[in-house]
Amino acid sequence: MTKVGAVDCGTNSIRLLIGEVGANGTLTDLHRQMRIVRLGQGVDATGVFADEAIERTRAVLADYVTLMKMLGVDAVRMVATSAARDVANRDQFFAMTADLLGQVVPGSVAEVIDGDEEARLSFAGAIGELDPTAGPFVVTDLGGGSTEVVLGDESGVSAAYSADIGCVRLTERALPSDPPGSAEIDAATAIAGGVLADAFAAVPVAQARTWVGVAGTMTTLSAIAQGLGEYDPERIHLSRIPLTELREVCRRLVHMPRARRAELGPMHPGRVDVIGGGAIVCLELARFISSASGVDRLVVSEHDILDGIAMSIA
Repeated sequence: MTKVGAVDCGTNSIRLLIGEVGANGTLTDLHRQMRIVRLGQGVDATGVFADEAIERTRAVLADYVTLMKMLGVDAVRMVATSAARDVANRDQFFAMTADLLGQVVPGSVAEVIDGDEEARLSFAGAIGELDPTAGPFVVTDLGGGSTEVVLGDESGVSAAYSADIGCVRLTERALPSDPPGSAEIDAATAIAGGVLADAFAAVPVAQARTWVGVAGTMTTLSAIAQGLGEYDPERIHLSRIPLTELREVCRRLVHMPRARRAELGPMHPGRVDVIGGGAIVCLELARFISSASGVDRLVVSEHDILDGIAMSIA
């Protein structure tokens, strides 16, 4: 059997999946891990990676490399998404990743993927365990710097769009206060809605029968909607949240002070300051998708682009 290591480096977090590929191509999880590094800190305003953000990412990636070596990974793929597309000093970042990844498999380097590839990998990871008869699916990957909107079914992707809006980008751009006032919330909503309008002009979500949400904002919203006392991946994975409940949770988080958010059991400390921005993006996604398709609930998946990356290696 082949052991693969998949690394997803986003604007807010860096995640690792180590899996074992069987003879029939199936993937069995051996280890999953997520750490918040905020690589995209200030990128929207400065256009460069901050030195301290690169150092935070380097420290975590070094830990991941140690784990991959211990578990005997045979093949590795690391992808960087929204933040790495936007910066002027990305050569510094990629030199660091090449030095570390080469310790696992010589010659391995991280790669920047475009929005289309990000969307397709997210879709492949998200729908793998869903009943094909529930399609077509619209999958939304709400990240730190971008949000992918993808339509397809078990045969593949039919339309996709990567929108330059996410929880970190929107928070840094429009939500400076704690808690944000009504003017800030209105401005942030207008920004998110305007950017997402281009996505929904390109992706005919009226065809969708099921909405699937992936990534940390969506999974955290599910945990809060379920009233979980702590983050529980098994209860979050494939949970179904009525949109009425989803909207209520989102609105509550947007108006909640950061100190109160930090007290919520399922809330990762690295999401406390950006979950309000993510909630606004989610509200706009719900508005567009429900009005176009009539879908009345969100299916939340713990499987996403990370699984897609691992499957692409397999």
